[in-house]
Amino acid sequence: MDQTQDLSGSRLADAWAELQSHADKGNPLEADAYRLAFADPEFLLRRETRGIRFQLEMLKPDMEQLAQGIENTIVVFGSARFPAPEQAEQALKLARESGDTQALTLAERQVRNAVYYEQARLFGRMVATHSKHRPPAEQLFICTGGGPGIMEAANRGAHEMGVPTVGLNIALPHEQSSNPYVTPSLSFKFHYFALRKMHFMMRAKALVAFPGGFGTLDELFEVITLVQTRKAKPVPIILFGSDYWKRLLNFDVLIEEGAISPEDLKLFEYVDDPQVAWDAIKTFYQL
Repeated sequence: MDQTQDLSGSRLADAWAELQSHADKGNPLEADAYRLAFADPEFLLRRETRGIRFQLEMLKPDMEQLAQGIENTIVVFGSARFPAPEQAEQALKLARESGDTQALTLAERQVRNAVYYEQARLFGRMVATHSKHRPPAEQLFICTGGGPGIMEAANRGAHEMGVPTVGLNIALPHEQSSNPYVTPSLSFKFHYFALRKMHFMMRAKALVAFPGGFGTLDELFEVITLVQTRKAKPVPIILFGSDYWKRLLNFDVLIEEGAISPEDLKLFEYVDDPQVAWDAIKTFYQL
């Protein structure tokens, strides 16, 4: 049996070594009927094999997180465009020195939004501090989209406390790399938004949505819909930054027009302080 396993391993290694050799030499990979199917990128990227790619994106992050003891997460969403306070202050200084009115207006807005970065960072620290010395089954890990901005801030807060932190990144036309505070072995890259969003929910014990754009709204409403339709178990859904969210979304219109029930507004709550957000989660789970 050992000889069979060694032979199989050798064949697999040889197949990938061949592909690597082609890449190193700058040679294009051309379709090859004789190439092993699982080592054939042209085959794996065909339209007909999309289902296989779905399964792989489902399995890889799931198996890796399971192997590393990641069972329960607190998912943090928010804008990738909100900078760290130190970056915002530096940009403001440069804008003032330049005398560029437009640059100054932009820099002042960045300073204002950087407050959310710091609050997300503090929230990440709170979650990590609680979980650091808990038994594995009781630990809660920060999980974000792995990008910059608010995502970076939450990962950063947990990282600063010496706790592993998860990033579920997405391949985009404007390449987005993982932020430096995601634990490398827990940094995953997705092609399919649907599979990525599924992974957000698979281990989520709470969702905290900081101010953000289309991506944040997409992820937020996905979770609200899953909980509303009972496709997912109830979890705390927290909208951080009440002024932002209430200016952006007038949920009362949905009630007035009969599009949702009044009790649906109880699916989420507004907060403006990291401690209040964390307290809401602790109360929900009686931690």
